[in-house]
Amino acid sequence: MRYLIQDRAAQFTDGFDAVFAKRIEVLRSAPQCLRMNAHAERVVRTIQAECTDRMLITGQRRLQRVLAEYLEHYNNGRAHSALDLRAPTDDPRIIPSPSTGSGAHPYSEAWSTSTRQ
Repeated sequence: MRYLIQDRAAQFTDGFDAVFAKRIEVLRSAPQCLRMNAHAERVVRTIQAECTDRMLITGQRRLQRVLAEYLEHYNNGRAHSALDLRAPTDDPRIIPSPSTGSGAHPYSEAWSTSTRQ
């Protein structure tokens, strides 16, 4: 590990930082960014839930390869609800899926017909 990223909570004293100072650089979140820690925790939780909790990782090289592939998928192939089901690298001028016009989920009709058979 090269960095320890921590928020500015009272339990992280200078003595706590001194334990890591010889090997790891301690980085603190910005004091003006109250939600910075929440965003970082959300990213870590998403990676755990969608990627690393589903496989056995045996070493650092394997972890780096798995995370690189997941980040490629996350930015280029995964639908994001905050982006209207687009990936971050999608062209905003292209509609991601046909609209049914009724406000229903675009796949709801296909799912209901396939389950009736």
